Amino acid sequence: MKEEIIKTLKNVHEAKEAIEINDMLNLKTAEEYRDLELALEELVSEFIIYRTKKDKYILLKNCPNLKIGRLTVNKKGYGFVILEREDDLYIASDNLNGAIHDDIVLAEIIINGVKKEGRILKILKREINDMVGEIIVKNNKMYVDLDDDKKDIELVLKKESLTNCVPGHKVVVRLLKELDKKKYLSEVIKILGHKDDPGVDIISIAYKYGIEIEFNEDVEKELKDIPNEVSNNELQGRVDLTNKQIFTIDSDHTKDIDDAISLEKENDLYVLGVHIADVSHYVKENTALGDAAMERGTSCYLADTVIPMIPHKLSNGICSLNEGVIRLTMSCVMKINGRGKVVDYDIFQSYIKSQKKMTYDAVNDILMHDIIPKGYEEYASTLKQMNELAHILRKEKISRGYIDFDLDEAEVIQDEDGRAIDIVRRLRGDGEILIEDFMIAANETVASHIYNMDLPFIYRIHGTPNSEKIDDFVNLVKLLGYELSAKVTDLTSITMQRLLNELSEKPEFSILSSMLLRSMKKAEYNKDNIGHFGLGSKAYTHFTSPIRRFPDLTVHRLLKKYLVLNDLSMSTIKYYDNALVEIAEHSSEKEVSSVNAERDVLDMKMAEYMENHIGEIYEGMITTVTNFGFFVELPNLVEGLVHVSTLKGDFYNYIPEKLALIGQETKKQYRIGDIIKIKVINASKQTAMIDFAIVKESDEDGNKE
Repeated sequence: MKEEIIKTLKNVHEAKEAIEINDMLNLKTAEEYRDLELALEELVSEFIIYRTKKDKYILLKNCPNLKIGRLTVNKKGYGFVILEREDDLYIASDNLNGAIHDDIVLAEIIINGVKKEGRILKILKREINDMVGEIIVKNNKMYVDLDDDKKDIELVLKKESLTNCVPGHKVVVRLLKELDKKKYLSEVIKILGHKDDPGVDIISIAYKYGIEIEFNEDVEKELKDIPNEVSNNELQGRVDLTNKQIFTIDSDHTKDIDDAISLEKENDLYVLGVHIADVSHYVKENTALGDAAMERGTSCYLADTVIPMIPHKLSNGICSLNEGVIRLTMSCVMKINGRGKVVDYDIFQSYIKSQKKMTYDAVNDILMHDIIPKGYEEYASTLKQMNELAHILRKEKISRGYIDFDLDEAEVIQDEDGRAIDIVRRLRGDGEILIEDFMIAANETVASHIYNMDLPFIYRIHGTPNSEKIDDFVNLVKLLGYELSAKVTDLTSITMQRLLNELSEKPEFSILSSMLLRSMKKAEYNKDNIGHFGLGSKAYTHFTSPIRRFPDLTVHRLLKKYLVLNDLSMSTIKYYDNALVEIAEHSSEKEVSSVNAERDVLDMKMAEYMENHIGEIYEGMITTVTNFGFFVELPNLVEGLVHVSTLKGDFYNYIPEKLALIGQETKKQYRIGDIIKIKVINASKQTAMIDFAIVKESDEDGNKE
């Protein structure tokens, strides 16, 4: 009956009562009417039909101003409704209408000035998973103060679950039953440790995002059968590359090494080898290890804590391409001409023995300063030739539309107790860029090969931006006083490149490049290939990090199935045609969770660092202006809020069309891009918030960094 209802309402653009739909379907009996009511309720719960306050029904797709999606709330007070195949819908803080983070909501599109925004009309579903909080005591009674202040709910805790809890414990809480609106019966299911114990702060954030710390017993049992060394039997049917000059380049502390490289010259061609750890040899489908890897989706790097996708015995051991030991690999060897085009390639099973674990610092000394560290003498000429090729590859990518947003990243420096003692900009030198360029070349080669075979595959896709969002960005740039010569009527990656190039010399470039990136769609995993807009690539995948990402592990399994076993049967094709849909969707979701956890850890550690710098004066740039104040970013990328209540001597109004707070009497303006002096007046690791106040020249009494 549901299909009949949808078909009947397809061209109906006015909400109908159930009895009217009954007549349209020509139903005659009371039993048929009851079936109709049940079907309508199911369609409402599936978010296909919308039921109005007057109990009328209409297809949601016939209501262009109504959107359903998951709400994500920003710590700055506003949120977004995440929509499938559409740009996210911005929701101002005063339009949340009681909705909280992760609610499934119905939103109405509204126009605020020239900008399209949304307003929450209804909370359709509240999905609250296990949550993390701190045990506190009020009036001799224990409560849990939730870490996620976006979850505006009340917990009624079962007393027996609090038996071993003490104030200051970080705990995982499970909701058992909804007692009332925003009120839940709950129980403590796990004590993570005391909030002041080293590492508990980071583990708490991991649990908040459903990131598992420990592996289950079934995985531990399977680990007993995983060898510590590669046996001779495992080398059968593989190409022996142990006589090649192959090495790895990673950061100083990397232990899960999944890519190694080699380079030779053959006539006028560069022969680039990208050799990737063969994780699929050990982590197989339909095993506890394989299931755990899929469920996790990705390794998480939270400050100096690594939560691996696969156990350390694999990630740091038999799978890691450690120096001086034989390891199983999948190799992509490409012949590349002087214009950066791959003219021939081969993808095959191999085994290698990495000659050296190089570090980015040492490689950058060679490539950027012509300083050869001890132990690198025999590799210096190869590294310089690799850098030559990397520059050729980068030039080729740029010519076709590769977009380099050149965004800075912050790095947390911690002491042995896990406390943040410094925040620095993460530096990217020629070594880091070289590895990035080589991995992109391998990923594209593998993706293009399977795409041309027309077989089921998992791609890394990045869609064309929404023209309205780019128009909004161009208008924002104009509000800052800049005219752009680049035309954005034709949305290509070349166009975006030109936009960035025009803005590159502007003092607000770091803000503008970040805003332009946010104006674009998010990259994700998908079975259907639409290309990668940001890379200017027609076909792209993730092949090079199977230790850390499940999509890469899946790609390796597919390569073995298609290229090694030559299994192109209809049953195999049909199986992956279906399975890859779920794998891609799940992997994309897990990637988002990991990114959010990394962001929260960084915010928390920044606040922890600034707790020791309250009262100090800094100079920074205004990055965001809102109706409640503006955010200022310091040179080390730490960001804090100047609340409007701290702006003395005038009443300030938020003028969105000028991206500014403007004084009612003085006409003093605070705009995006302004450089101002601030004093740190508060910082809280617990809330991950930092508060600044404007400093007048006469008020300076702290140290400037």
